Amino acid sequence: MSLTYIANQLTIYFGSIFLVTGLIGNGINTFIFSSVDTYRRNPCTFYCLIASINNILYILINLIARITAALYNVDLTDTSIIWCKTRAFFAAFLCPISLSCSCLAIIDQFLVTSPNVNIRRFSNIKWAHRIVLVVIIVWSIHGIFGPVFYNISSLRCISLNVSYVTYSTIYVILIVCAIPVSVMSLFGWLTYRNISRTIILVRLRADHQLVRMILTEVILVIISITPYGIDITYRTITSGIPKDIDRQTKESFATTVLTLVTYLYYIVCWNFYEIN
Repeated sequence: MSLTYIANQLTIYFGSIFLVTGLIGNGINTFIFSSVDTYRRNPCTFYCLIASINNILYILINLIARITAALYNVDLTDTSIIWCKTRAFFAAFLCPISLSCSCLAIIDQFLVTSPNVNIRRFSNIKWAHRIVLVVIIVWSIHGIFGPVFYNISSLRCISLNVSYVTYSTIYVILIVCAIPVSVMSLFGWLTYRNISRTIILVRLRADHQLVRMILTEVILVIISITPYGIDITYRTITSGIPKDIDRQTKESFATTVLTLVTYLYYIVCWNFYEIN
């Protein structure tokens, strides 16, 4: 039994499980966060709402394509120029929106748990609306460069622009992995510190559920995103080293597994949120 076959089976079965659970979980979150008036006025839950909607799109576009490619051994990305460019856009557009919302949600919890009333005032739904609008505009502009540089060459949907390939590598390592993990870890710790120093927790809308949410969020991000960043870094460092077929197969298998692991963030993280 080859590693390629095992990788395909993992993609099919775990991908299908992730697809169903992700759609159900994010669908429930979207319904709750959008239907309850109190949640709509809460900046943190507003960030969760945007992330949940975004996650549904991300899962539908990426997971279905991966499952189909593994099931029928035909990747539409490598055969359709339209899908090649479309997927390149959404890959650079949807992923950073979810990560941005995670960072913003944890920063907001840091603000509302601060003993300083002036800092707590920065947690404002009007500002949350404006910030999300800016986030969407910035990442949509960022996504436009994907279709510009991606094309089908030698039956593969790739970018032949060396500068963009270099940028994409740096983008994944820094924007997708290092910065979100660092920001969430830092503000998760700062929020935990605020809570541990605060006596009147009810007045600051914080309790033990918030502590569990913060720890769960940070742990899941580290588990799901960090290994993928390490894999990308490793592949970048070893890109100039000659590799035999066996090593290429093993590295491809590892990349497939670690890519699947990243979906835990999109299907699990937001389902742990217990908003006060």
